[in-house]
Amino acid sequence: MNDVPKLFGSLVFNESVMKDRLPTATYKAYKQAVLEGKPLNIEIANIIANAMKDWALEHGCTHFTHWFQPMTGITAEKHESFISPTAEGRVIMDFSGKELIQGEPDASSFPSGGLRATFEARGYTAWDPTSYAFVKDNCLCIPTAFCSYTGEVLDKKTPLLRSMNAVSKAACKILKLFGIDTIRVNSTVGPEQEYFLVDKKMWEKRKDLIYCGRTLFGAKSPRGQELDDHYFGIIKQRVLAFMKDLDDELWKLGVLAKTEHNEVAPAQHELAPIFSSTNVAADHNQLMMEFMKRVALRHGLVCLLHEKPFDGVNGSGKHNNWSLATEEGMNLLDPGKEPYKNLRFLTFLAAILKAVDEYQDLLRVSVASAGNDHRLGANEAPPAIVSVFLGTELTAVLEAIAADKVYSGNPAEFMKISDDTIPALVKDNTDRNRTSPFAFTGNKFEFRMLGSMFSISGPNIVLNTIVAEELNQFADQLADAPDLEAAVYDLVKKTYLAHKRIVFNGNGYTDEWVAEAEKRGLLNLKSTPEAIPYLGAEKNVELFAKHHIFTKSEVVSRVEILLENYSTTIAIEAAVALDMFHKDILPAVSAYTSDLTKAALDKKAAGISAGFEAELADKLSKLSAEMYAAGVQLEKDLKTAEKIADSHQKATCFYEKVLADMTALRAAVDAAEALTGGRYLSYPTYGELLFGVNE
Repeated sequence: MNDVPKLFGSLVFNESVMKDRLPTATYKAYKQAVLEGKPLNIEIANIIANAMKDWALEHGCTHFTHWFQPMTGITAEKHESFISPTAEGRVIMDFSGKELIQGEPDASSFPSGGLRATFEARGYTAWDPTSYAFVKDNCLCIPTAFCSYTGEVLDKKTPLLRSMNAVSKAACKILKLFGIDTIRVNSTVGPEQEYFLVDKKMWEKRKDLIYCGRTLFGAKSPRGQELDDHYFGIIKQRVLAFMKDLDDELWKLGVLAKTEHNEVAPAQHELAPIFSSTNVAADHNQLMMEFMKRVALRHGLVCLLHEKPFDGVNGSGKHNNWSLATEEGMNLLDPGKEPYKNLRFLTFLAAILKAVDEYQDLLRVSVASAGNDHRLGANEAPPAIVSVFLGTELTAVLEAIAADKVYSGNPAEFMKISDDTIPALVKDNTDRNRTSPFAFTGNKFEFRMLGSMFSISGPNIVLNTIVAEELNQFADQLADAPDLEAAVYDLVKKTYLAHKRIVFNGNGYTDEWVAEAEKRGLLNLKSTPEAIPYLGAEKNVELFAKHHIFTKSEVVSRVEILLENYSTTIAIEAAVALDMFHKDILPAVSAYTSDLTKAALDKKAAGISAGFEAELADKLSKLSAEMYAAGVQLEKDLKTAEKIADSHQKATCFYEKVLADMTALRAAVDAAEALTGGRYLSYPTYGELLFGVNE
C-alpha cells in the first residue's frame, strides 16, 4: 500500500520544498510577489532557479520546459536541456533566473485568429509563480503564460489570471463595505471530469475513434443504459486498476483526485478533485486529461474524452463547481444557517444572478464546440438555454425580499429511514437539479454545460469577469449608503425583480421549458455557429476591455479561432465518414448483399424457397443506394463549404449542410449495419465497444 501523504506532491516544487531549499528572505520575497501579483527581480529569480534545478536533477530531470496552454485547448511544451558547455569541452548543468522567467517558443503555428501572420514567428512564455513547477517524463515543467512578440495574448492562462484578479478586486471592495479586510479573494473550482474507457484493440479498428474521438457510425447496441445498473455500479477490476494507477500519478503531481465512480452509460466513468484556486485547477485538469489517456494505455485501454463518443447513450461533460473564497478561507457563497439575514451572501448571490442574466450569451459561447453541440439539450445534459437553479429555500428568501416580507426560515430537518438501526439523516435545504445549466448546490454554483474535452479556463474567464462587473456596480451603489442593511435589501429586491427570469427550478429537459424560456426572452443558441458571434457583441467587447481581460482585437481573434475550429472539426469528421463509407462500410454491405443474392439464386435453382435471402438482399440493396446518394451529397456539400471564405458563413454551411448530410448518411449506414452479418464488418460494433471491458 502506498504512503499517500508521502507520495502526494512528491514531483512538485511546492511551498514545502521551497521552505526547505530557499533562503528565508528569498522565500518571503517569492510569497509576497505571488500574493501581491508583483514581478520578481532577477536576483531572486536566480536563487529560485538554481534551487529548482538542483531539485529537478535529484528527480532524474535532464531538461526543462515552459509548459503553456495555447488556444488549441491543450498544453504545449518545448524541452530544453540543462547542459551548458565549459571551456574544457565538457558540460555543466545550469539553469538561470532568466530561463525560469522567460522563454521563446515559435508563435507562428499556434491558433491566433489573425493576430499573427505565419512569418511573424516570435512569441514569449512567462513564468506563472502562482502555479507550482512539477516533474513529468524527467522534465521540469514550469507553468507559463504565452503571448506574441507584440504582446497579444495567445493562450488561456493569461486572461484567466486577469479575470481572477478582476473578480478579486471587485469582491474585496464589497467585503470592505461589510468590515472585512482581506488581501485577496480567490475564485475556486472543482471540475468533475467524465470519460469513457474502451479496449485498445477494438479502438484500433475504428477510424472514427482514432481520427475524431467519436463514432461517426454505429447501430444501436441491443443493450445500453436502460437498466440504470452502471451508474455507481461495481467497478470492473481492469478499470479499478486503471483508477488506482491514475490516482498515484495525479497525487505525485499534487492533483487532489478525490472521487471516482461509474457513470450512467456503459464504459463511462468520472473523476472529481477537491476544490483549488481556478488557475491551479485549470492546470491540474489539463494534467488529469493527459494522464487519463497515458495511464489507460498501460492497461490496454483508450480513454475517450469526446463529449459524445457514442450515439444513443449519455455523453460526457465536465461540471465546473465554482465559488469565491477569501485568502483566509471564508467561502463567500456559503449562505449560513440564516441566509435571509446574511447580507454579504445575499449581495454576492444577487450579483451572480444579474451577471448570468445579462451575460447568458457569453456563458453559452464559453461552452460552444462541435462536440458539445451533440450533448447540450440531448436529455443527458443541460439545454442550450442558460438558467439558474436556486432551490426552494433561496428562491423563497428572494421572493420574500421582493415582496417586502419577513422570511421566517426553515428549521433543520431530519429524515428517519428506519427505526433505530440507521441514524437520522440531516436533510439539505434544497434538492439538486441535474437538468440545470447553472445550479446552486449549497455553497457553490455548478456550471454544468462544459464539455468533457474543454479547458476549464474559458468558462471561468467569463464567470469571473461577469461577476466582477456586477460586484463593482454593487460596490459603487452601496458605497455611500447611510443604512447598509436597508440598502442591501433594496438592491437585492430590485436586482431579483429585474432578473428573476433567469431563475428556473424545474425540469430543463422538457419542451415546455423551451417555450417558457422563449416567453421570458432567454436565448436558445442551439449550435456553435449560432452562438459564437455573440462573443464579438459590442457589450461583451467593452466588458473584456474594461476589466483588461482582452483587447478588441483579441476578442475578434477568438471569434475567428472558434469558428475555424468548428469548421475544421466537421470537415475532418466528414472526410473520415466518407473514407469509412467507401473503404469499409459499402464493401461490407455489398459483399453480404452479394452472398445473400447468390444464396437466393442457388436455392431458387435447387427448387428451394429463398424468401428471407431475397428480401434481406433487397433491403440492403435499397439501403446501399440510400447510402451512396447520401455520400455523394456529402462530398458535394463538403467541397462547397471548404471554398467559403467568410468564417461565419463557412461554419454555418458546415452545420446546416455538411452535418445534416453526415446525419443522413449515418441513418442509412446504421440501418444497414444492423442487418449485416457480423463477420463482414471490419470494425467492432457498439455492443462490443461499450461492453468490451468486462473483466
